[in-house]
Amino acid sequence: MDNKKDSFSAELVAFPQHGLFYTDSVPYMKDAAQAGIDFIGGVDPFSLDGSIEKPIDFTVQLALDHGKGIDIHLHEGGESGVKTVEYLLDKVLENPGLKGKTYLSHCFVLGRVERQKQEELAVRLAEAEVGIISTIPFGGLQMPIPTLLKHGVKVMTGNDSIVDHWNTFGTGSVLEKANLAAQLYGYVSEFDLSRALKLANVEVLPLDDKGNMKWPKVGDVADFVLMDASCSAEVVSRVSDVNMVVKNGKVVKDLKIFEV
Repeated sequence: MDNKKDSFSAELVAFPQHGLFYTDSVPYMKDAAQAGIDFIGGVDPFSLDGSIEKPIDFTVQLALDHGKGIDIHLHEGGESGVKTVEYLLDKVLENPGLKGKTYLSHCFVLGRVERQKQEELAVRLAEAEVGIISTIPFGGLQMPIPTLLKHGVKVMTGNDSIVDHWNTFGTGSVLEKANLAAQLYGYVSEFDLSRALKLANVEVLPLDDKGNMKWPKVGDVADFVLMDASCSAEVVSRVSDVNMVVKNGKVVKDLKIFEV
């Protein structure tokens, strides 16, 4: 890791892959919390551990005790899925220090409830500043990403891993995910395509909705990618080629194809 520290950074999650209590992972999670990780993870508490409250309470307390964020991977639908989301939101609102540091990955239940419930949960997610990390699934399930964005929920996209063991499609590119989202949700205008870039950029856009410059500004961290495109909309619609990667002001990748 040290020899790559100037070229990329990572946030580490301690993740109990098969449940906290079902596999007696509590001691390992406590050890991991003291080992320089960034997030306390969790997965399907009701399905794996037979309880929503007990695993979430442990995860929240461990995160509070060690100043970590939370990342719960939730695949459950139905009543247990909704109750898990609502219980986590209650705990975050009770502990405001977790606002902006708590995420629900996948959270497929949002795509399985009626529209009114989607709106209600989106409002509460925004209030608690709990973000959603989605793979933008295609097929039988459609996540309500536009509803989440409308209410100001932080939405990020990605794959389950760089080489996605759960899906044969994709390259690991978050820009590709923004492109797929634009196709799925009908973002066809230049404006809407430019807004879709935030799904790959963790909410950062060059211009705000009124066309005012938002990024970059003096004092911003110099982490950016230069791409062969005329505008943000083209980057999303064409999944433009990367020409240069700069990390913390240092050039990491340079294909040297720019003309000056």
